[in-house]
Amino acid sequence: MKNLNIKLITLFIASAAIISCDKDFDNAIEDGDVYTSGEADFSKYVTVGNSLTAGYADGALYLNGQLNSYPNIIAGQMQFAGGGEFNQPLVNDNAGGLLAGGVPIPGFGNRLVLASDGMGAPAGPAVYTGAAPTTDITNKVTGPINNFGVPGARVFHLAAPNYGSLGGVLAGTANPYYARFSSSESSSVIADAAAANGTFFTLWIGNNDILGYATSGGAGVDNNELNNVDPSTQGNNSITNNNVFAGVYQQLVAGLTANGAKGSLVNIPDVTSIPYFTTVPPNPIPLDGPTAAFVNSNYAPYNGGLQAAVTNGFITAAEASQRTINFTAGQNFVVIVDNDLTDISGSPIQLPSWRQTTANDLIVFTAAAVLGTLADPSNPASIIGVAVPLTNQQVLTTTEQVRVSNAQQSYNATIEALAAANGLAYVDARAALAQVATTGVPFNGGVLTSTYATGGGFSLDGVHPSARGYAFTANTIIDAINATYGSTLPKVDIGAYSTIQLSDSVQ
Repeated sequence: MKNLNIKLITLFIASAAIISCDKDFDNAIEDGDVYTSGEADFSKYVTVGNSLTAGYADGALYLNGQLNSYPNIIAGQMQFAGGGEFNQPLVNDNAGGLLAGGVPIPGFGNRLVLASDGMGAPAGPAVYTGAAPTTDITNKVTGPINNFGVPGARVFHLAAPNYGSLGGVLAGTANPYYARFSSSESSSVIADAAAANGTFFTLWIGNNDILGYATSGGAGVDNNELNNVDPSTQGNNSITNNNVFAGVYQQLVAGLTANGAKGSLVNIPDVTSIPYFTTVPPNPIPLDGPTAAFVNSNYAPYNGGLQAAVTNGFITAAEASQRTINFTAGQNFVVIVDNDLTDISGSPIQLPSWRQTTANDLIVFTAAAVLGTLADPSNPASIIGVAVPLTNQQVLTTTEQVRVSNAQQSYNATIEALAAANGLAYVDARAALAQVATTGVPFNGGVLTSTYATGGGFSLDGVHPSARGYAFTANTIIDAINATYGSTLPKVDIGAYSTIQLSDSVQ
């Protein structure tokens, strides 16, 4: 995640109380209760995945986040039914950030905190500067490991050799998080995880196979449309080919079950339900009547050109209507670049691919930093979102959302089929997140929602859960384990876990 400098975010959080809890993490355990493992064996729990499995939060991997990872919470509950030791490749501090030989690794900076305005009110997210990072990837983590969550990993990365190569990190071909604990320069995540010889496992992978495309506003490509089945050419901002996903995922399951272990497979939630896509409304620009009329007069030549494009057969009347720009008094939809519109920039009409957002378009979280500001400080009319369109990278359009959804549905069909074929628990994380995002989830002391900063479910990066959100995730997985294997693992009280807290420690 990039550093966030969100100006409009304070509008969403300034008037709301920031919920926090500093209590010890209480287990929902009654004296004298007896818990069983059923048909499962929890003596050695191993987990595999990406940032969600690692406990990533607030735009970084830091110590408290790892200690509140959903696998660590589950492992604690498994101890009531024969569970054993659970070891994670813990980082050194709560700053976040990574070093390589004492030098900061670009793009892996400190975590976000909810900064104070100095008078006790929230001023928005800011990068924590109270301490420098101390986690150096050249100091390899040794000893047994149970948590093989690797932030940034896509499905095919888990099976790729050399993904944990220290030399490859500097070359951009390896992952620094995995390089900290890989068994060798040439090892793969799944090989290391299988070698851990767990008796029970959880596997949650696939979010990043669509998330990068979504958070980049669809700036990448859909490898299903390209029929590209070569993982080495599927970039971080692309959608992983469905066949590639299915083939590699099957390999991962085969590796984790080779010794007869039981486990749980977790499906992929709707990435568009997270605060990164739901915090900024599609119509955030307020205008009065005279200003709206002035803006419309400037767009009159553009709208007239659309009619000429229809007359000359370059676009249909329906597309011209879609592209017509019109502002009114009140809240307005913003002007955007939409690369899925018919390209008529090279025609005699020579019009850009612009339109206004609709209620179904999703403006990405980081666009809040520029919406309503001036693209050219010397030109007071150059308002971004009004006279200057948001870029393709700043909006996930409805067409791009369909690409994400189609891939997600294919991934989930693969996951569900392999769970059934191997007698594994199937965890419907998609339905669980949908509940958080729509009705909210009641708990002892409140309601967990996906509202940015105040809903309790998500951290400040708008993508990853808070500790409370990870506790909810752990309970969702525990429910599926108990239902499949007849175990009676106790769930945790999610209200006993912390969420976002106001901080003055940014300098």
